[in-house]
Amino acid sequence: MKQLQGAPWLLAHRSMLKPNQPMKISLLGYDYVLWQDSHGKISALPNACPHMGAMLSQGWCVTKSDGSSAIACPFHALEFDHLGCTFLPGSNKLTKSLIQPLKLIIQGDFIWSYGGYKPQIPIPTLMNEIAAEYDFIGVTGERTISTDILSLLLNMHDYNHQNGTHRELFEIEQVVVKRFVDEGLHSHAYLSQPRKQPKFRDILKNPGLLAMPKVLEAHLENFFPFMGLLHADNKLLSLKECHFYLPEADRQSRVFVLMYMKAYSPIAHLLKSNLLKLIDVVVDQDAKILGKIYTDTIQQIKLNNEVGMDWVRRNFKSFPAVTEPNLSR
Repeated sequence: MKQLQGAPWLLAHRSMLKPNQPMKISLLGYDYVLWQDSHGKISALPNACPHMGAMLSQGWCVTKSDGSSAIACPFHALEFDHLGCTFLPGSNKLTKSLIQPLKLIIQGDFIWSYGGYKPQIPIPTLMNEIAAEYDFIGVTGERTISTDILSLLLNMHDYNHQNGTHRELFEIEQVVVKRFVDEGLHSHAYLSQPRKQPKFRDILKNPGLLAMPKVLEAHLENFFPFMGLLHADNKLLSLKECHFYLPEADRQSRVFVLMYMKAYSPIAHLLKSNLLKLIDVVVDQDAKILGKIYTDTIQQIKLNNEVGMDWVRRNFKSFPAVTEPNLSR
């Protein structure tokens, strides 16, 4: 995780935070409590109470007369404001900041953070552009996975694993990397994936399959190490499937997906919930396979189409610098 210090991480979408309800997040080996007050102000503090270490995320929010809120410790009910200050029992004087707030960058509904480290790369503007043009469908696929961030990133950029991990879901017969554009910490992959036609009973189980053509032409856009997007278009809709990756601890990573859609047909609106369920299944399958691999295995076989994995390995080794080779093809 030290190699990735200075990268921006999307902690959450605003819709994931209910007003005045604390949420625990983990990043780069540290735990935090995240909460949103009645005015929509979002704050984050280290999760350990400075008194006796109770988890603040297990406490509750106390709403003040001005609509702001403080986080109350579940152990002794000490209330900490967004700066980490509190009133000690028997005192009317506010203490100095006892716990250092986590610096957040709020861009509309997007809650970013560099984890307290000096920024090494900028936050891309793409999510703001998507949010301005597309309808937000929802959040799906949120998981904490018992794997290191490198293994997670390799899986998410492995263009061959659809044939195994997701074989029953998509029945992809072949994966062809038509083009890979290497722009350093930013890349594009254009894939062609012929698949078997779903049977009628499969469509009854998952109507979302109706939005999937015989050949899946996928455009994957990647921002190392924190984000990957699937751009998908057909006659029914235009879809933006936005995956976010976070290193919670050495052997623990988190992933979630934000879904955006532009409908070209009324039918597309009927598919929203099914699309969310479909991607949730995809992430669940990824999580299960990542829990069943030996991450210290030395790779002795190289498959075709591993250019995305090569891109991850190179950037992981050199971040934030970008070294040769250029992997465009």
